[in-house]
Amino acid sequence: MSNIYIGYHFTVHPLEIGSEILIAELGEKAFESFIETETGISAFVQKDLWDETILDDIQILSNPEFKIEYTFEEIEQVNWNEEWEKNFEPIDVDGKCHVRAPFHEKTNAEYDIVIEPKMSFGTGHHETTHMMIQHLLETDLVGKKTLDMGCGTAILAILAEMKGAQPIDAIDIDNWCYLNSIENAERNNCKHISVYEGDASLLIGKKYDVIIANINRNILLNDMQQYVACLNENGILFLSGFYTEDIPVISESCTSKGLTYVKQFERNNWVALKFIK
Repeated sequence: MSNIYIGYHFTVHPLEIGSEILIAELGEKAFESFIETETGISAFVQKDLWDETILDDIQILSNPEFKIEYTFEEIEQVNWNEEWEKNFEPIDVDGKCHVRAPFHEKTNAEYDIVIEPKMSFGTGHHETTHMMIQHLLETDLVGKKTLDMGCGTAILAILAEMKGAQPIDAIDIDNWCYLNSIENAERNNCKHISVYEGDASLLIGKKYDVIIANINRNILLNDMQQYVACLNENGILFLSGFYTEDIPVISESCTSKGLTYVKQFERNNWVALKFIK
């Protein structure tokens, strides 16, 4: 594997929504690590997987609602830990859950989660992860069979185990997320998390008491029937990864399949919904 990377440095306006859309689109390419900056993001791709047309079909770059500029450079042997130590701040959710990197000091929070932060999604910085943590903090998970769908870094699966959930399946279609989830589960001494690489087709025949799906609107809508089919009676479905304006279509998809809306959190136009079967 090449140790030489191409690093792209983007300035993004408006910052928060633009950066998240940009990361999502770049993530579908060969970009494998992202660092959020004060003005946008930096994104890194192995030189072996790069060519000069790599940004040609990144749609947000031609979207008039966003102003995005960038430079790029060749970087030898990126030291990800060093990069993250410069940019990664520990997260505190409601004083109860602390999410930190190995190089941060431990606090006396009730739930102390340590992750190796190699990309932006799932570190707790993103609004959707923060709100899903809020949902889980106020939910009784003891003995509940749980699914973390689109697990990213497995932070939500790890918190679920800390709150007594078991057994837990964590699934992501991305190979890097699959490997990083295994690493983070081990780092937090989790014994009840099984990590799988794949999509909703892995759910056929499975049953869960709690399903956590923090992905994006289109995938959620596409896979909703499968989630509902997997959910036990009185089971809970947590959904995030979309905006306030997406609530009607997401809610309609859920209620038409027999789920009942319970509550939601909102944070900077992002939403996390709770439904019960």
